[in-house]
Amino acid sequence: MGLLAKAGPGRVAALLDDTCARPGFDWLRHPETGSVMVRGRTGGTGAPFNLGEMTVTRCALRLRCGTVGHAYIQGRSKPDAEAAALVDAMMQTDRATTLQAGVLDPLRAEADSARTSRAARAAATKVDFFTMVRGED
Repeated sequence: MGLLAKAGPGRVAALLDDTCARPGFDWLRHPETGSVMVRGRTGGTGAPFNLGEMTVTRCALRLRCGTVGHAYIQGRSKPDAEAAALVDAMMQTDRATTLQAGVLDPLRAEADSARTSRAARAAATKVDFFTMVRGED
């Protein structure tokens, strides 16, 4: 779900459409946009604090076979939320292997590539401080 929620605009829908035909479904909750409070922790483990709000879109649907899919994605794209919910529902069917290879694996590779690139840019700004012994006693 994290891969689907953090994917770029239109990316899940494009991969889904390239992988297989979309099945019929009924809405349990139409896509709706709202906001959530993002919290952080001082030093990663300290006291929690409110960092700010983030826009999210959520929805829920039921495939004709009865399988239910849910989605919460960042941003305001209702088509992206629909595609993520479809992937969630279809991952619980016999199409899971096809979707893993056609949708989730490419998203995981893109996320890993972005993480590596971001880490390389951050490493380029790293300053190493060291102490030299001056030899004065």
